Amino acid sequence: MKTDIEIAQSTKLRNITDIVDELGIPSDETEQYGRYIAKVSLDAIHEERIKQHHLVLVTAISPTKAGIGKTTVSVGLALGLNRIGKKAVVALREPSLGPCFGQKGGACGGGYAQVLPMDKINLHFTGDFHAITSANNMIAALLDNYLYQHAAEGFRLKQVLWRRVMDVNDRNLRQIITGVGPQTNGLLAESGFDITPASEIMAIMCFATSLDDLKTRIGNILLGFDYNDKPFYVRDMGVEGSIAVLLMDALKPNLVQTTEGTPAFVHCGPFANIAHGCNSIVATKMALTYGDYAVTEAGFGADLGAEKFYDIKCRKAGLQPDATVLVVTLQALKMHGGVPYEKIKQPDVAGAANGFWNLDKHVANLRRYGQHIIVCFNQYKEDTPDEIEEVRRHCQEELHVDFAINNAFTEGGKGAEQLAETVVKAVERRPSEPLRLLYKDDDTVESKIEAVARNIYGAGSITYTKKARTQLSHVYDLHLQHLPVCIAKTQYSFSTDAKSYGPTDGFRLEVSDIVINAGAGMIVAIAGSILRMPGLPKEPQANHIDIVNGEIVGLS
Repeated sequence: MKTDIEIAQSTKLRNITDIVDELGIPSDETEQYGRYIAKVSLDAIHEERIKQHHLVLVTAISPTKAGIGKTTVSVGLALGLNRIGKKAVVALREPSLGPCFGQKGGACGGGYAQVLPMDKINLHFTGDFHAITSANNMIAALLDNYLYQHAAEGFRLKQVLWRRVMDVNDRNLRQIITGVGPQTNGLLAESGFDITPASEIMAIMCFATSLDDLKTRIGNILLGFDYNDKPFYVRDMGVEGSIAVLLMDALKPNLVQTTEGTPAFVHCGPFANIAHGCNSIVATKMALTYGDYAVTEAGFGADLGAEKFYDIKCRKAGLQPDATVLVVTLQALKMHGGVPYEKIKQPDVAGAANGFWNLDKHVANLRRYGQHIIVCFNQYKEDTPDEIEEVRRHCQEELHVDFAINNAFTEGGKGAEQLAETVVKAVERRPSEPLRLLYKDDDTVESKIEAVARNIYGAGSITYTKKARTQLSHVYDLHLQHLPVCIAKTQYSFSTDAKSYGPTDGFRLEVSDIVINAGAGMIVAIAGSILRMPGLPKEPQANHIDIVNGEIVGLS
């Protein structure tokens, strides 16, 4: 079979104007970026249409280094829905350069279920991530300059909270010293870098619903505290308007297409381990405006992405998913069942069954939200009929959830027809119940964190470092305790130990820090030793990316 990039390069794309016309978007509300990409104005969203259409979330069991294929399933489901006569639009997150050149090599789906042009989407696309990076770092530069220019007046910050970002995995920049050298180089200070998806600007872009909303949120960004514990915001420097100027084009969702010409909105929001991991509210609402079915995804496993989709994104946007698709693979089940990585492609019914605990916990968690669950078995060529039958039997006879096999990777939309039909049947006959959020707005921050940690992760106790307690006191002083919580945690385990593949119920979750995202409107709790600037692996995917005879290779 061809590689992902070979399939993408051999697919004949439709002109993006054809996609715009097919959706019924007025041409004066779009801006073309070449022949195959367009930005769409927020004026194209129609709230009355959204209420008439169906939203389907795609999530997964806990990921492993073997992969799960959640984006492939999301794209495949949209293809399958269109093949059975439903008008479907998919809404996805934009890839980060970090994992593209680090471990994954690309994030546009796979095989014959991709969003295209995948090379441009995986690389610079329409410049959204560059705009977010520039806006974040412009704030950092303006803050350093403000401190430098007002030092003679006695203005100082006891605690600077704002960090720089870049969309590259670079462990050497996690902690840095700035202002080294002569006094004209600025004030000597400790700082550091996070990866761009972890920036509060990224979260703001995911939640903002208009330019005015964007500007207000930017102004509300908390930069630090002075020596009287008085908060200092972006608006105190008077630069929120100039930062919004950098982001005004990036705020518009990107319209592209799939391998079968299905419309796709790709906009913002990767990394559900260190951020909220969902695409933008405006992209999802755009998909709901123009598709009878809108298919969207949430990052990593359901304990991270789905929880944040419901408790943060749906809470803020008033969204109501009609069904949730939970992606499972045999290879992941085997790893969760204790099978060594080098043996997960070998037939092993018992090994897969030993990993059912992970599937079962995710199903139980999704039921807490009142979701109608469809388990999607993402099939690989090594999977045997006996293994598949054991998963089907467990899902249908023991868990009593719908089950469907997906072969979109090798067959495109045809391979996802069974999944599409199962989803439609669920939505039309027994859609999800009204969304039951895990906690209330007026609960304390500690009780919100506890609700997620105990009910979703299975934690036995929650502790806080002195640093986290100090930041918590600031949350209450600023009257921000009503905000939802976003827990940053390893994606590979329900616990905070990335190497703990088996059941972890009863573990101790330590909150090491609290990050106040006053502009985005959420409280980020850093759990364990999770880092918001990843490092590169021993052999990064960059070693395999190249240009050969004018064509990009290695993005797969």
